[in-house]
Parts: sequence; C-alpha cells; structure tokens
Amino acid sequence: MKALFIGGTGTISTEISKLAAGSGIELYLLNRGGNNARLEGVPNIHYIRADISDEQDAARQLAGHSFDVVADFIVFTPEQARRDIRLFSGRTRQYIFISSASAYQKPLSDYRITESTPLVNPYWEYSRNKIACEEIFIHENRQNGFPVTIVRPSHTYDKHSIPLAVHGEKGPWQVLKRIIDRKPVIIHGDGSSLWTVTHSRDFAAAFTGLMGNLHALGEAVHITSDESLTWNQIYRCLGECVDREPEVRHISSDFLVRCDPRLSGSLLGDKAHSVVFDNSKLKRLVPGFTALTRFDRGIRESVAYYLANEFMQTPDPVFDEWTDRVIRAVDGAAL
Repeated sequence: MKALFIGGTGTISTEISKLAAGSGIELYLLNRGGNNARLEGVPNIHYIRADISDEQDAARQLAGHSFDVVADFIVFTPEQARRDIRLFSGRTRQYIFISSASAYQKPLSDYRITESTPLVNPYWEYSRNKIACEEIFIHENRQNGFPVTIVRPSHTYDKHSIPLAVHGEKGPWQVLKRIIDRKPVIIHGDGSSLWTVTHSRDFAAAFTGLMGNLHALGEAVHITSDESLTWNQIYRCLGECVDREPEVRHISSDFLVRCDPRLSGSLLGDKAHSVVFDNSKLKRLVPGFTALTRFDRGIRESVAYYLANEFMQTPDPVFDEWTDRVIRAVDGAAL
C-alpha cells in the first residue's frame, strides 16, 4: 500500500505514521518538517517538504504520484476541504478526513453517541467548521464518487499531551505544576460528568485498520476508547502520577466562560457534557479492535515524559494568575 499523510507528526498522527510505516506501508509525509524528528529511525517513510496551504507548490510536489490512501490531519476549514478535493480527486483510492467528535450535538439529546447522533455545535466555531467540511466531502462523494472516509476523534493524547479540563494557552504544564506545588486546580462543574480519553496508540491501531478498507468508503466513524471517566477521576489519576492529592475547586462552566470567553468552545461546546461513545461501527469495520491503554497507565507515560524533559515544562504565569483570581472570586462569594 502507498499512502500519503498531510502532517503526520502531531498528537494523533505520529503513532499512526509509526504503525503504518512499521507495518510495511510505503508512507509519504507532506509537511514543513518541523516535527519530523519524532519519526527518526522509522523505516519506509519518504518526506515531501511543502506547505499544503500553497496549493500550486503542493500540486507540483505531488506530480506523478498516486496513492492508495491519502489522510490529511490538518484540514480545519471548508476552503481547505475544497482544496484537497481539487488536489486529490483521481489521485487516491481513499481519502480520510479527520473531523472531530466535538461536532456531535451539544447539548446531547442522548448521552450515548453513535455516528448517527446529529452534528450541531452552536458554541464552537472549530466544530462548526468540521461539520461544514464533512458536508462538503459527503456531497462530493455522492455527486462525483470522491472516495472519502470521515474519522471523528474524541480527546486523544500521547506523551506530549495531558488531558485536562481547563488550562492556559501554553499547555498543561502549569496545571501539573500547581498539583505538584499543592496549589488548587479548577475542574468545571462538580467533576462528575463523564469524559472519554483515548491513547494515540489505540487510535493508530483503529485508524490503520480503516486504511484501504473498502467498507469504510463513504462512511463516518468515530475512534475512541470504551473507557469513560469522570473529570474527578481523571485529575485523581494525574495526582497519583506525582504522589499528590489534587486540591480541586469545582466551578461552574458558565462562570468560567464569563471569566474567559475563549473557554466557551472547549467547555460549553465539548468538555462540559457527559459523553459515552458506542464504538460498535468501528469494531464492525475493524474486527478485533479494542483500545488497550487504560487511562491510569497511559497518563503515567505522559507525566513521566513531562517531568523528564525540561523543554515540556513551559511556564504560564498568565494562566496561573487567572486561576488564582477566579478561585479567590468564588471563595470570596461563599457565605
């Protein structure tokens, strides 16, 4: 199999690239090269240095190539979706669009999510753009036979990321440091809503099972773990990794969004809602697939990587001060 990944070195795609190339797939990566060191030593990878947003240059770089599978991990807008249709129509037997489980209905009419759950998210532009992209690809599939498969990840993590409810623009380190320093951390609501996190290794196993899969053409399928955890449990697991009991402040999502409107999408449009995914469609398409990495074990790898690598420990004094200010405001309002 000959495959092309656009990107291929992110949180979701790095493990897919490793697994695909390691299984003998002739893999091409088209990207700007910034994170290719993550794949150092992996065989069967050919690198095409290009910026996919420069459509003319990408077309020149891809001239003469055709692929069994093309997967673009960095399509976020309808304009980018239309660009890929122009670039890859007639050039691939399967095109995989990475959408998002955040596109599912918010608020949910049923906590159990299947691929038939309506797609509507009034809170998050990111999700609405993903929905619009899906509509473009499905229309092209129905009208012109464009061989699309839509994949909807939920909250996927690896050693470079730590799943959190609320964090700043510079990533999760400041929250982990607050736990280490025995400073209070914020969880939205009362922490009892259910959430699903999926390790990138498990995601990769399911994703590669969809590659070249004739039964997946024209279909949408989400890839998630079957494990559902409360946010309180997630933070408790995080604390156990650093031998601390997190000092948690439960604060309503509405209040947090009032304190920082940028949280509207990630909270009201995603994390504030309980989600339980029905993965039966995925398991029909990829027989034998099971997510194997339990969260309390996977998160230990992530935390150990952060603690062992100083370059992952990015301070975020703005978020740190914001957290203290919000907590003081809530504590001060208590009678």
